[in-house]
Amino acid sequence: MAKRRLRTGPTAALPAKPAHDELLRLVRLADPDARSDGGDIVAVDVRIHAPVEAEPELVGGELEKVWACRVSAEGPLPFDFFDRYLAEGLAFRLGGLAVCRGEVSDPADADQGGPAVIVPVRPEPEELAPLLELQEDGFTFTAGEVRAALVPQAGRPPAVRDLLPYATELTAIELRGDEPVKLGTLALELSEALNGLVVDRWRFRVDTAEDLLPPA
Repeated sequence: MAKRRLRTGPTAALPAKPAHDELLRLVRLADPDARSDGGDIVAVDVRIHAPVEAEPELVGGELEKVWACRVSAEGPLPFDFFDRYLAEGLAFRLGGLAVCRGEVSDPADADQGGPAVIVPVRPEPEELAPLLELQEDGFTFTAGEVRAALVPQAGRPPAVRDLLPYATELTAIELRGDEPVKLGTLALELSEALNGLVVDRWRFRVDTAEDLLPPA
């Protein structure tokens, strides 16, 4: 694969070649309907190309060996940056780096966002009261040092498809804080209380609080 095409990404640059079945399992956290297509994987209208070995210079020498999974859109995206989020989410779960338009980023950097609870109906403050406290501004909530905000969910992430038949106002409860496991635990509690679904900042489904930690 031409280096120019890899550099225009988005691309997940991984330290080891992932097994196809494991890659498919991870992609299905973002799109439960993802399927194999030869050595590639197709999710909605996005193709995750089979990993190819690349030169370390792709990531500025940050990895000794590089296996590159390029992500390309083949049709309308279900929400903005879905192709880039796929590359970054895969890189996070597989201990790699993300490359987009020649820029290298580490998805494990903790200051780039937190999880969200996607709910089918925008909750009222009293519904959140058992777990979150409404602040004086009337817009934000807290739980100790965790901050939360309710924002309309732009687009329809494939990971939350099971909510869509019942959704009237798809809403994201965005959580922010310094402790990923604490954020994940609260997110799962909110999800249970509000019949929602927890996703990370790349809109991959989260099943346990530890899913928000990078691999050891």
